[in-house]
This record gives sequence, structure tokens and C-alpha cells, in this order.
Amino acid sequence: MSSGMFNKASAKSAGQDSPSINIIGNGTQLTGDIRSNGDFRVDGQLVGTINIKGKLVVGPTGKIEGEIVCQNADISGEIKGKINVAELLTLKATARLNGDIVTGKIAIEPEAQFTGTCSMGGVVKNMQTESESRKEAKAAV
Repeated sequence: MSSGMFNKASAKSAGQDSPSINIIGNGTQLTGDIRSNGDFRVDGQLVGTINIKGKLVVGPTGKIEGEIVCQNADISGEIKGKINVAELLTLKATARLNGDIVTGKIAIEPEAQFTGTCSMGGVVKNMQTESESRKEAKAAV
């Protein structure tokens, strides 16, 4: 009787696409690309790209080298590479980011370290619109 209930539960959970929480623990090193519909926490090391639809949390011991695409990010560790955050990027005091940022909004604590460029929300759209306008003006001449 209990095995029948287990099978029903397994079939039910397998059919649902629920967001998951994933963790790369301290002391773990991972090389490769990650894609997930859920949230992700990195306390170890990741070399590669990470593309998630949820929130990325990089703990104080976390290190990522590569491109990041996510909905929200809370960074306390180290990142080397481009980060693209759809909504809010938060750089905590212990954060060390070396790379380019594209984000909707950004919050930076006073002791966070950031080297690179930062493009926010409408600024990116305005820059693209201006460059397209210049191309059209040159084409019209």
C-alpha cells in the first residue's frame, strides 16, 4: 500500500516544474555551465556561465569566473566576468566584482569593490536608440 502512495507522489512531483534551490558548498569547485529555473547559492568556486531565472546569492567564500545572467543577485563574494541582472543587483561590503554590469537597479554597500562598467535600465535602451539614430542619419546623408 505504501509503495503505491510513493509512486503517486513521485509522478506528481515529476510533472511539476517547481523552482528549486541549488547550492555549491564551500570547498566545492565546479567547472562548467549552469542553467536553472530556480534560485542558486554559491559558497564554493564556479568557473563557467550561470544562467538562472531566480535569485543568485554568492556567499563571502563564493567565487565565480564567467558570465552570469539572473533575475536578482546578492553578492558577498568574488566575481570575475560580466553580470546581467534583470531586476536588482546588491553588492555587499565584502563583494569584489571585476567585470561589466548590466542591471535594472543596483545597491552597493560602502566597502564593496567594483571595477568595470555599469549600465542600468533605461540607460542601455537610450544608448542603443542613439546609436541607431546616428546610423539612420548617416544612411540618409
